[in-house]
Amino acid sequence: MSDRWKSSAMALGLICSVMAMPLAADDGLLVFVSAFGKGDAGAIHALRVDSKSGQVKPVHRTTNVENPFFLALSPDRKFLYSIHADNFSDDVNDEIAAFRLEGDSGRMKLINRQSALGTTACYLDVDATGRTLVVANYSSGSVASLPIGKDGSLGKAATFVQHKGGSVNPTRQAGPHAHCFVISPDNRFVLSADLGLDQVLSYRLDADDAKLTIPRQPFVRTPAGAGPRHLTFHPNGRWVYVIHELSNAVSVLDYNKRSGVLIERQTLSTLPADFDGTSYCADVKVTPDGRFVYGTNRGHDSIAIYRVGKSGKLTTVAIVPSLGKGPQNLAITPDGRLLLCANMPGGNVAVFRIDSKSGGLKSVGDPIKIPSPSCIMIR
Repeated sequence: MSDRWKSSAMALGLICSVMAMPLAADDGLLVFVSAFGKGDAGAIHALRVDSKSGQVKPVHRTTNVENPFFLALSPDRKFLYSIHADNFSDDVNDEIAAFRLEGDSGRMKLINRQSALGTTACYLDVDATGRTLVVANYSSGSVASLPIGKDGSLGKAATFVQHKGGSVNPTRQAGPHAHCFVISPDNRFVLSADLGLDQVLSYRLDADDAKLTIPRQPFVRTPAGAGPRHLTFHPNGRWVYVIHELSNAVSVLDYNKRSGVLIERQTLSTLPADFDGTSYCADVKVTPDGRFVYGTNRGHDSIAIYRVGKSGKLTTVAIVPSLGKGPQNLAITPDGRLLLCANMPGGNVAVFRIDSKSGGLKSVGDPIKIPSPSCIMIR
């Protein structure tokens, strides 16, 4: 996460206007989009999205949250969790806010907040039982796990781990920078991509007590200077796709469900061979049927599309415009029909229809204007 993206986000967070295509009644998926900003500019927007037509309708806007960079939902879809960062700086620990969702209205009520025990909190995930929330803290380079009560409230952190070390890039990798923390589909391990260490670290999860322990083989190294940022599991639970912010590449890793061990098998570029500008990757997602993978390029402002082979390896299909500056986050509807892209500095969310045969993307209407959208969470 560069200072350039932070400053752009704050500048674009001064005006809030949501424009959308008309949508009949209240049919469709409820989608939450965080607007990264302070005060009234910082908000969580609730949208209604029709997965068949791609039409979007604004539903509600919640404003009692500061710099809500990332969101997560409980497995029963009754609670939403958000980063709450008064400063989003390197000096003050951020918080995590717990909200109770009010049915399908898009409205939410604050339950409580707890410390993330780190600075520039940037990623949240909730385990399959709904008892544990995990958080990655970018600037301080740490991860933590927090217990969740039956009422959705957050308890104080049960486990805190400070990453240590660095890698070859003196500007971006002088120290650890945990950039995501993703719970495995079998709910047994949690993986953290640390941009500063060039490692993906593995932790064993005890969801009943919201505790993390370090396994025998705690990490896998990624290419030097790659800067692993986000990762996602294939639906079969055997493969992991990691996107690298600094090297503009995506890697395929084998995942051992019993031990949590990862083995790298392939790395390929997210950019066209003739591109010689500056770009940084951000997010990676896989379709529910496991056939296609998508990754974002901020700078080239595009989405890379890959086909998944029988062994999990990737083949590039196309690299298409993201329809906005700085594509930050992606979300795919549960039926695999639509892909949503949050163009954070560009101040919009673009909706694309996914071609079920090729994986190609076709825009659906004009992008929806939301100031500094940083995360998309589909309920």
